Amino acid sequence: MAETLVSQNAVQVSIEKIYVKDLSLENPGAPQSFKLNERPSIEIGLRTRAEQIEPDVYECVMTVTVTATAGERTVFLVEVAQAGIFTVQGASPEALQPILAMHCPAMLFPYARQSIANATMNAGYPPVHLQPINFEALYAQQLLQKGEAGAPAAA
Repeated sequence: MAETLVSQNAVQVSIEKIYVKDLSLENPGAPQSFKLNERPSIEIGLRTRAEQIEPDVYECVMTVTVTATAGERTVFLVEVAQAGIFTVQGASPEALQPILAMHCPAMLFPYARQSIANATMNAGYPPVHLQPINFEALYAQQLLQKGEAGAPAAA
């Protein structure tokens, strides 16, 4: 059963399916890394992409990479590609891009966050709980970097 996410000015966004497209865990320093005296440094990377797979149907994929290092050594690396299939109806081309760049990733984020926490625990470490992400601010920053004028369109 699809859940309506955005219903404004005849724009309908529905979740058709949410799934893990790829999940990778590397734990190269184990078991020695369990005895570290220093707290590892955590680096987080985020990428999103969306593509049309049918008329009005899009796959959005958010890839989150968490790398923990101690000095020059990698303690662990977790990467999850959290995906969703979304139906978007009634959106103009100008409104579609912000939906795919902000609203769909925002719906995927809690699932990716849980996958990262579970993977780090399964690797033998305390869970990494990702902080909330403001996808609207990231989209606005992306527009500025591309040199496009104006704020993101309201979806």
